[in-house]
Amino acid sequence: MKIGIPKEIKNNENRVGMTPAGVGELVRHGHEVFVQHTAGEGSGFPDAQYEKAGAKILPTIEETYAVADMIVKVKEPIEPEYKLVKRGQIVFTYFHFACDKPLTDAMIESGGVCIAYETVQLPDRSLPLLIPMSEVAGRMATINGAYYLQKTKGGKGKLICGVPGVKPAKVLVLGGGVVGQAAARVAAGMGAQVVITDISLPLLRRLSAEMPANVQPVYSNRHNIERELPDVDIIVGSVLIPGDKAPRLITRDMLKMMQPGTVLVDVAIDQGGCFETSHPTTHSDPVYMVDDIVHYAVANIPGAVPNTSTIALTNATLKYAIQLADKGWKKACRDDKALYLGLNVVEGKVTFKAVADVFGLPYEPVEL
Repeated sequence: MKIGIPKEIKNNENRVGMTPAGVGELVRHGHEVFVQHTAGEGSGFPDAQYEKAGAKILPTIEETYAVADMIVKVKEPIEPEYKLVKRGQIVFTYFHFACDKPLTDAMIESGGVCIAYETVQLPDRSLPLLIPMSEVAGRMATINGAYYLQKTKGGKGKLICGVPGVKPAKVLVLGGGVVGQAAARVAAGMGAQVVITDISLPLLRRLSAEMPANVQPVYSNRHNIERELPDVDIIVGSVLIPGDKAPRLITRDMLKMMQPGTVLVDVAIDQGGCFETSHPTTHSDPVYMVDDIVHYAVANIPGAVPNTSTIALTNATLKYAIQLADKGWKKACRDDKALYLGLNVVEGKVTFKAVADVFGLPYEPVEL
């Protein structure tokens, strides 16, 4: 199979779809890999490393898409890329269709085979291709929240860890999944007082047993969330419904319960956001204010640490990319139920029910 790895063109997205080590594995499986010129430079992987691994370097994104049977990338195609996707071409990446109708329409029109990292799901309901970026995003959420808590950045002017004789900051983490746990552990390690919420009692019991002593697991409902708001300093929103829009847990009215300079970090923004007042931001313009509350809603948080992120992502995606390349998408998805669940849009049809339901589009199971 011919595999293309284009350069990411989303704002300040320095990750790349695969490391040179991953490319080398695909080449050893007998596949041709085409990497766009400088695609890996932002992650610390120059063209020479890809050439040494056996890849061919192409000068433009157009040539990379044109030659490939499968595109492997990090973020969803953006508007300049829509027309480059060919009928029957596999596009293996994060899509987050449920919060992007133009993207959904464009991929339907393209006739491509869209396999979304974020809905590949194992029998235990874990999301193996979302986990590595969730681990990065959760850690970064706390780090960025602490940064914007500075008065010079619009925050309250608090040091997250406090100092002897001065209380540390209070961090509220909404959602006890991979992102939430990562955010809570980093906040706890920095010395903050942490509350983490979830609706799963078994998960809360496990968090209670495993988390540091300065992390308090609390059942998630509106009453319990509102009770934390008057003295909270940072809120990390990390709720996820695979393939669907995130629920709105912080409403506009609830901002009035917070002190000015409170920092909201919406890690769920890729799926529409879990704060009513959230809208996507970029690394070049990451924050905005609503009612004196700082909002950080960068849609590609791990792009700020691309070397770590690219290596972690390739570690997770490579085995699935090899299956797709070795077997073709039909046999690979028949043989691997987790990969099958990644099929979102196939040759003009929406094959993931949550995406169809969000936009009122016809749903057609992929078997048909």
